[in-house]
This record gives sequence, structure tokens and C-alpha cells, in this order.
Amino acid sequence: MESWTYARQRILPVVAAFLGIGLLCFLLSDIALAEDAAPPACGGKILENCTPNSGDTAWMLTSVALVLMMTVPGLGLFYGGMVRKKNVGDTVMTSFAVTCLVTILFALLTYSLAFRAGTPFIGGLDRMFLKDILSDIGKGGIGNPNPLAATIPESVYICFQMTFAIITPALIAGAFAERMKFSAMLWFIGLWAIFVYAPIAHWVWGPDGIFSSGNDAAWVKVLDFAGGTVVHINAGVAGLMCAIMLGKRKETGPAHNMVLTFIGASLLWVGWFGFNAGSAVTAGMQAGMAMLVTQIATAVAGFTWMLVEWALKGKPTVVGICSGAVAGLVAITPASGFVGPVGAFAIGIAAGVFCYWGCTGLKRLFSYDDALDCFGVHAVGGIVGALLTGVFAVEQYGGTAGALEGNIGQFFNQCIGVAIVFVYDAVVSLIILVVVKMFVGLRVSEETERDGLDLALHGEVVQ
Repeated sequence: MESWTYARQRILPVVAAFLGIGLLCFLLSDIALAEDAAPPACGGKILENCTPNSGDTAWMLTSVALVLMMTVPGLGLFYGGMVRKKNVGDTVMTSFAVTCLVTILFALLTYSLAFRAGTPFIGGLDRMFLKDILSDIGKGGIGNPNPLAATIPESVYICFQMTFAIITPALIAGAFAERMKFSAMLWFIGLWAIFVYAPIAHWVWGPDGIFSSGNDAAWVKVLDFAGGTVVHINAGVAGLMCAIMLGKRKETGPAHNMVLTFIGASLLWVGWFGFNAGSAVTAGMQAGMAMLVTQIATAVAGFTWMLVEWALKGKPTVVGICSGAVAGLVAITPASGFVGPVGAFAIGIAAGVFCYWGCTGLKRLFSYDDALDCFGVHAVGGIVGALLTGVFAVEQYGGTAGALEGNIGQFFNQCIGVAIVFVYDAVVSLIILVVVKMFVGLRVSEETERDGLDLALHGEVVQ
């Protein structure tokens, strides 16, 4: 009887909502695509003479695998090593469950809303359920009308952007670790992926987005090569809202296993080459430069964090240098296709200093419990990287000059983009959290938090 009551109160509403969303998407997709689509043809036969660039496609297939590795297992291990032993299972489960949930939502709805033409604020519905992804063959050459990915199949571009949509909400989990209900997490992440991630991704990367650097009619052109605003500021601000709404943990403790964190950080570092260099969407000069500056900025930021921590606390730590490296990866992300080695050095130093402060001084100043420093690393690092992109951008590398080359206006464009994304994300994330709290509740009980989330929520423990 108790099992049925639990299922009725917790599981069945989730299943019913999921099925309802799926049915609604299906009905809307039929309405949006009422007219019959002509069979894809090119040169008289399906797919004939529509072969994509094999080098670009091979690189993007590799990049998909690298970016997916960043979430599972990379982020799961990175976060799992920093929580207490009794919450490791819930932490890695969160990364895995988010991967599954966001994949489903991306295929159903998010891709179409984020990356198809619609309005300057949100995309259209013509790719719901990924319908007719070959219908544009013969118009754009290979079936991908997106000018950002003109030489690869749309199916590969979908997979690549899907991995970005996966890791972004997974990063948020660092803020609410060790105290959020698993059911509440699923509801929040699902709604956030639709109402926050999709619009912001469209603003910055959509073909007609208000900030898209590839849109001649954009209100303000914001440079974001691989996700400084879309991924990191977005995730960090949402994480801060979660930390504020949930309140502080009842008890805290040292990192469970620094070796897990080291392995996770290492996987993130390797996977980030797919994240940044892959965002060139071609296997060419820009991808090569993006890879080079990613490596430089990451190493500089990790080393800078280590020196700062050593000077202030007397000892350099494994968790510290790993966090510094991730901060460098975050900060170079928006700049990676636009800056050169000099800019990478500057961004790496800034990330090491400012993100260390964000995880220590800033957190103490405002007294919020960002458990694994989602805001301190990702929001602060994303802001640093986005703003410095407007300073160090080199026209020769990315087609747009920064302040050092005389284009001071680009710095102000970056400021506008950061500010609007910050405010929109904060407001909508808070609304979603309030709604979830009303219907599901956000936080586990004190007893569950004391005993550990692994056993109470998942019936498993780490031995």
C-alpha cells in the first residue's frame, strides 16, 4: 500500500506529464507541418550529389563524442568526487538522468525552438520530433540550411548541439548538490531546458536571433563562439537561483575523493576540445586556433589558481588546481574562435584570479551555499570570458575586431548580452523553482539530508 501511495504521489504525475508533453508536441508538430513534405531529392535521387564535406563531418562526429564524454562520465566524476560519500550516487545519477531527459526534450522540441528560424526571440516548430530533417536537401546543398553548419548533415549538427544542451543543465547540479529532491530536479531541469536554454540559445546562435553574430538584422551582435553566455553564464545564474531558493545545507564536509575529481576534470579538459574547436563546425584554421587557445588558457588558469591558493592558504590542492583548469576552460569558451594566444594568456590569468575569488570571497560576502561552485566557476568565468572576448577579439581569426583593434563597441555589445542573459535567466529560473516548489517541493527532509541522499532516494550506497 505504501509503495502504491508513493508511486501515485511521485512517479505517476511525472509519467503523466511526460506523456502529455509528448502528445502536445506531436499534435503541434502536425499543425505546424500540415502540408505534405516533398521527398528529399538531389540530382534526381535521394541523397545523390548531396555528400557533405567528409573532413568536416568526421571532425564533428568526433566532437559529438568528446562533448558527450564531458557530462558522462566527466562532470559526474568531477562533481561526485567533491560531495560527501553518502551523496555520491545521487550526484552521478543526476548527470546521467539529465543526459537522458534533455536528449528526449531536445529531439521533441528544444532543437526546433533553439536553432530553426522563427522570430528574433524563439525558433519555429518545423523540426519538432526532428521531422523532415532531410527536407531541405537540394536547397542548402546537403540538407542543413543553418549557415553555421553548411558543410555537415543536419543530423550531425543536431547531435552536436544536443550535447551542449545536455551539459548546460547538468552543470547547474553543482549548486544544489546534497539537498534537492530528485523528482524536483527532473521537473526543474526539464522546464528550464525549454523555457530558458532554448530561447537563449536561439538569441545567440539561432539564424535570426537578437544577438546572433551571423544575423545581419540582430539587435546587438554578441560574440559567443562556444557557449560563454548560452552555457556557462546560463548555468551559473540558474545554479545561484537554486542555491538561494534551497537555502544552506544542514551540514557540510570535505570532498569525498579528490582522485575522482581529478579524473573528472581531466575528462572535461580533453572533451572541451570538442566543445570549443568543434564549434568551428569545420576542420580548418579556426578549429585549430580554437584548440590552441583552449589549451593555453586552461593551463594558465589552473596554474594561476594554484599560485593564488598557495599564497593565500599556504598549500596548493588537487581540487583547487582542477577547479582552476575548469575555470580556464569556461572563460576561453566564448573567445576560443575569436582570440589568439596573447588573448588566451590574459583570459587564463583573469579566470584563475576572478573565479578563485568567486568561489571564496564572493560566496562569503553574500552567504549563499553554492555547494560545488557552479556560480563561482561558470557564471563568473563565463562573464570574464565573454567580456574579454570583446577586448581581445582579432579580426584575422574570427572576422570581428575587439577593443584592442579599435572596435570598442564590441566590448559594450558583450556587456549588453551578458546583462540581458543574466536577468532573463534569473527571473525565469526563479519562476520555475517557485512552481516546482508549490507542486513537488524542492528540498529533501532533514532526516534524508542527514542520512544521505543515496540510500533514501535511490536505495544504493557507495561501499
